[in-house]
Amino acid sequence: MAKLLTLDDLDLASLRGKRVFVRVDFNVPLSAEGEVGDATRLEEAIPTIRELTGAGGVLLLASHLGRPKGKPDPRYSLRPVAARLAELLGQAVRFAEDCVGDEVEKVMREMKTGEVVLLENLRFHPEEEKNEPGFADQLAALAEVYVDDAFGAAHRAHASVVGVPERLRAKAAGRLLEREVKALSRLLGEPERPFVALLGGAKIEGKIDTLENLLPRLNVLLLGGGMANTFLAAEGFALGASLFEPERVELAKEILERAKSRGIEVVLPSDLVVTDDLANPQRIETVPASGIPAETKAVDVGPETRQAFAAAIGRARTLFWNGPLGVFEKPPFDAGTRAVAEALASCPGYSVIGGGETVAAVHQAGAAGRIGHVSTGGGASLELLAGKVLPGVAVLEEPENPS
Repeated sequence: MAKLLTLDDLDLASLRGKRVFVRVDFNVPLSAEGEVGDATRLEEAIPTIRELTGAGGVLLLASHLGRPKGKPDPRYSLRPVAARLAELLGQAVRFAEDCVGDEVEKVMREMKTGEVVLLENLRFHPEEEKNEPGFADQLAALAEVYVDDAFGAAHRAHASVVGVPERLRAKAAGRLLEREVKALSRLLGEPERPFVALLGGAKIEGKIDTLENLLPRLNVLLLGGGMANTFLAAEGFALGASLFEPERVELAKEILERAKSRGIEVVLPSDLVVTDDLANPQRIETVPASGIPAETKAVDVGPETRQAFAAAIGRARTLFWNGPLGVFEKPPFDAGTRAVAEALASCPGYSVIGGGETVAAVHQAGAAGRIGHVSTGGGASLELLAGKVLPGVAVLEEPENPS
């Protein structure tokens, strides 16, 4: 991997009074009352923001929020995010009613050294996701320096992620993006062994490329959640009414065969918690994976599987986890995911959690503070570990022959 340009490559002393476009990932949950539900992503961006304001930069923070379908929608306004960020920063954060145009330019003219403005949702403009050149020109014209701290959007070739840094000579990764790339790349280099991967979640789809790229590097592969059901089906188990992907069974067989040929230990659930109805369960029981009653569905791993997973995690020197092991958002079907989160927190090796639901599960279990690295980007982390080029990272890499 080429050298990633970071804040250390910028002449921070020269930033005083300069306008810095900072792409952040403030795609956070908002309550019905319009309040930020989880401020983790805001908190993660604060070190970069403080470093840049401390250097005297004039900061324009830009982010997307939700899927407003390319037009203004008050449900996806970043205004409440500006208010919460101001509380966390302990300084005023101005809010611009748009991300381009006269309103933003007026705000920029009024701003002083060390001040911060949050622009309105980038995705209120369809040109953002299309990386439309004219829109990228407008965004780039607002600033003299570009900093990207939005790892969660680094796999998207959007105007604010790729178009703006292509147009500004002074550019760098923020501290969060730098940390994410370093932590995840560590799994692709020469990881300390045993290297254990735990993959869960509902489906194999979306994780295939990551699994293909990691498989040759692994010593142990643990499989849970809905995706494990497809592997159990590949082993000939009857799954009752459980979720699985019939069209992926042959692929699952191939993966199992390849793992066996490489001497990789694959641990599938040996027991499962099943129920008759998720919404209104009348029947909840633990059964062997080989004996799922026809009218029930698997919704969590059982205690025997939790112990087997915990034992493998306890031996790991490098560990990657993505995807919950059951319907963790609905107790009591969160027990397996919680148990694994606890085992990970006690793991003596280097552990990395892929973003999305896994992060929510680890926070819910109160174990996030004891994990080596908790990624803020689910899709981006999976793509990087799949060996794919992330557009938002590639554009910040130092050219081999800088002119």
